[in-house]
Amino acid sequence: MYQISKIIETADKYGFTAKENESMSKHTSFKIGGDAQLFIEVTSNEGLIDILTKCKELEIPVFILGKGSNLLVSDDGIDGVVIKLGGVFTQIKMLDSETIYCGAGVALAKLCSYACDKGLSGLEFAWGIPGSVGGAAYMNAGAYGGEMKDVISSCTHIDADNKVGTYGVSQLDLSYRHSVYSENHFVITAVTLRLHHDSEVEIRNRMNDYMGRRKDKQPLEYPSAGSVFKRPQGYFAGALIQEANLKGEQIGGAQVSEKHAGFIINKGNASCKDVMELVRLVQDRVKKNSGVDLECEIKPVGRFNI
Repeated sequence: MYQISKIIETADKYGFTAKENESMSKHTSFKIGGDAQLFIEVTSNEGLIDILTKCKELEIPVFILGKGSNLLVSDDGIDGVVIKLGGVFTQIKMLDSETIYCGAGVALAKLCSYACDKGLSGLEFAWGIPGSVGGAAYMNAGAYGGEMKDVISSCTHIDADNKVGTYGVSQLDLSYRHSVYSENHFVITAVTLRLHHDSEVEIRNRMNDYMGRRKDKQPLEYPSAGSVFKRPQGYFAGALIQEANLKGEQIGGAQVSEKHAGFIINKGNASCKDVMELVRLVQDRVKKNSGVDLECEIKPVGRFNI
């Protein structure tokens, strides 16, 4: 058993909120997931580094949680420590007239609103994408022809030796749903974005247009983890799933959305097991129907016996 008591002592030293056996269903957009062994909201850089260092010394696994929007947490929960970034990691400020500094824990929607209020364009595509700014940078989130790589100028992080560092955009290796952090697993703490001036009215109009399209096409009224599968080269995952007559297919409380086949939704009390079985069913049937292999985009987290 991990020495969780030592981490609780460290959290207490900084006044951080630490909860044992916290249900992850409260912290994911899917509303699915068992208990985290220890859940801490960290509000300072110094405290974060101290906790990460202590976890490394004690060989306790750590998971950094954003807004939980692209995750599927095991029904059996998560070993070790789950860290949510608050406090200094939720700050936004202007560095110059076109450059925004944003903590990794900020909701992407809040950043989009902030930029719009400042008359800064470039983030409209991200309006309506759930998740944190750190998570969006980690996976190079994108929609409607825009991606985070179009606006990020640098990322600040804590590396594997628990040292603070910064990567410029050329070091981030940003591509489709990928960044350098996908491999090195450094902890992103802040993102700097370079935008450009435009009319606040025009920016807001574009944001409203994108949000309208999302509401028309996506099952936003149900818990989900967003688009389930990566876009296969030359295809659209949703279209392949629909062609395989999988719309509305259901296992337990998990269903392939009847509104958009690229989404799996929680119709009520869906388990992680339900979702995983439905993902495998979709992959198998699409492969048989079209010969295309669908790669899951949602990140599985926790205790899996695979």
